[in-house]
Amino acid sequence: MAVSARAVFIISVAAELAGVHPQTLRTYERKGLLKPARTSGGTRRYSQRDVDRVRLIQELTQGDGVNLAGVLRILALQDEVERLSVQVEQARAAAERARQAAHQAVAEALRSTGRELVLYRPSAIERHQPARRR
Repeated sequence: MAVSARAVFIISVAAELAGVHPQTLRTYERKGLLKPARTSGGTRRYSQRDVDRVRLIQELTQGDGVNLAGVLRILALQDEVERLSVQVEQARAAAERARQAAHQAVAEALRSTGRELVLYRPSAIERHQPARRR
């Protein structure tokens, strides 16, 4: 299930959901660990993803003993992995579309000619012979 990125919680609710004090959220924002959305009036709005991120920060700092600089690096790497995963999925989808288009083009060529198409691959000998002059 995808985690919503829509900002819906005010700071007090987000802090309660994450099990931290609102000041902790402000500190994490100052340190670059969180980037909550802002309303036009400047009020912070936290998403479920932000709350989950705070829980991860707490687990890393309190459970694993990672300092905030280390957490920042871990989160940056996690964000990069997510970004690259999206790119890989987009590339897979593009490759699948290209494969389907090629399949359709071959099928159309077969229909229009009424003949078989044969893939020609030159042999190793043919590839290494100099071109003949006519």
